[in-house]
Amino acid sequence: MSETSPTLLVNGRVHSPTHPDATAMAVRGDVVAWLGSDDVGRSLFPGADVEDLAGGFVAPGFVDSHLHLTATGLTLSGLDLGAARSRAQCIQMVADHAAAHPDRPVWGHGWDESSWPENSPPRTADLDAVLGDRPAYLSRVDVHSALASTGLRRLVAELPAAAGYTPDRPLTGDAHHLVRAAARGLLTPGQLAQARAAALRAAAAAGIVAVHECAGPEIGGLDDWLQLRALDHGVEVTGYWGEAVSTPARARALIEETGARGLAGDLFVDGALGSRTAWLHEPYADAADRLGTCYLDPDAIEAHVRACTEAEVTAGFHVIGDAAVSAVVTAFERVVARLGAVAVARCGHRLEHVEMVTEEQAAQLGRWGVIASVQPNFDALWGGTDGMYARRLGAPRGSRLNPLALLASQGVPLALGSDAPVTGLDPWASVRAAVNHRTPGSAISARAAFAAATRGGWRAAGVQDGRTGTLVPGAPASYAVWDAGELDVHAPRDAVARWSTDPRARVPALPRLGPTDALPRCRRTVHRGAVIHG
Repeated sequence: MSETSPTLLVNGRVHSPTHPDATAMAVRGDVVAWLGSDDVGRSLFPGADVEDLAGGFVAPGFVDSHLHLTATGLTLSGLDLGAARSRAQCIQMVADHAAAHPDRPVWGHGWDESSWPENSPPRTADLDAVLGDRPAYLSRVDVHSALASTGLRRLVAELPAAAGYTPDRPLTGDAHHLVRAAARGLLTPGQLAQARAAALRAAAAAGIVAVHECAGPEIGGLDDWLQLRALDHGVEVTGYWGEAVSTPARARALIEETGARGLAGDLFVDGALGSRTAWLHEPYADAADRLGTCYLDPDAIEAHVRACTEAEVTAGFHVIGDAAVSAVVTAFERVVARLGAVAVARCGHRLEHVEMVTEEQAAQLGRWGVIASVQPNFDALWGGTDGMYARRLGAPRGSRLNPLALLASQGVPLALGSDAPVTGLDPWASVRAAVNHRTPGSAISARAAFAAATRGGWRAAGVQDGRTGTLVPGAPASYAVWDAGELDVHAPRDAVARWSTDPRARVPALPRLGPTDALPRCRRTVHRGAVIHG
């Protein structure tokens, strides 16, 4: 696309808030130049390169506001245990993979015992029986616990003394981080580079133009993040570094050292519900002796928020359990009392997941401008009256998780992410999950969900120019072309899967997003005028 010769996309359906009936879009260089009808476009741009979209749906490119690229790539190109439906099948998949790759350590991800008839994970001895002395690292679907073979455990001398260690069960906490680092050390630079490239290709193929990489010393380490940052790929990568600080000087230095957008993302206050490491006020319903794990104490949480606010750096945390949410909200409250709400709000602080939040806490977060980076697919996978949440917490507590409507109603800005490899990259699946929340009253409209998955992601990263993430004249030419089938223009007034409940509102329609509707298929992804897929 040259600067002087625009490209005119015609015979499509363009999702634009300013031109809801547009069937054509002109792009000049890396900017949207015009939107309207085909006939007008052809007359305005007689020398343009014309592309016939044959009815394709053109929409702003998606932003995935929380993922882990290298881990996602390793899953895409390696051992994905998400299909295992029993403990025996999981072990057989490990054995088959090991036999097919005899010269490699075994790295796998995705097992979820909560859906198995045994409702219990394999033991170390089960792995050793099929692997012998080979090192193997197999993370649970939430990546907050992992199976590790004896061959891997032997490589970590300090492992038995680490918090979260058990000789024959999945490892959590510090023990998990130790074996994960050891397992990563066994992967070659080539394997890791291939994984990063595979994840970025998959993101582009899903209509994603930008991602928020949640990096940190206990996730992939600094080298992994710097390798990602140096990649020349069309998908834009914004990084968050999950390391706590206690002084403004250290906050500024860490931002300079890492080049991260903020000291946020997966700075763990607690773990995950599936691994029973989310920090709770009341015990787990299926483990009455457990309250989960606090990885960052309240004083450290407050010190981090205060230091980052004074340095005008974005702070944030991974926070899931209600006790963790309470600790974080209390920390913000104290910093607001000390530095003022304006000082806090201008930093764009963010919380990842924030699954167990009350109305009062949501109202406070909304007043302070704290962004919620949320993953609707968590509810699709684990919500409902008989899902993992209900088993871990009991039905009453389990039905109150991921309250998207509550957060939105209290003015908390939302950004949607996948947490890949925890859930898949498809952003339409995230939007559909937000629209079809399994708890009545917790869903948000398709309009709100789509906005959170597009311009909401840009705003969460500090881009608030009013154009990026939309298709309007002057906006960056960052979009995807979809085979989307029928748009939801004529749905009944009470339908949830539509952009507006009133056809007279003149806002653009979205594809149908009912629980059984086929999701759109990406033909092409373009970011800032450059084709990055298709």
